[in-house]
Amino acid sequence: MIESTITAKGQTTLPKAIRDSLAVKTGDKVRYVVLDEGVLILPVRPTSRLFGSLKYDGPPISLEDMDRAIAEGAAGK
Repeated sequence: MIESTITAKGQTTLPKAIRDSLAVKTGDKVRYVVLDEGVLILPVRPTSRLFGSLKYDGPPISLEDMDRAIAEGAAGK
């Protein structure tokens, strides 16, 4: 079990093992989700980190084609 101490200002330091597990570093943000069982700590990932995570091997698609596909999907076609 990993523990840390709360300071008089209500602050704590995430232990290194937790920072490593979450892959967070200085300046990164974390989000706290309060559950009945305790608190979940999640790293906040900027959308810029998502760049390149989806691969598409087909031909380029225009914005108009994307809009059309979205509209058709919303219409249930």
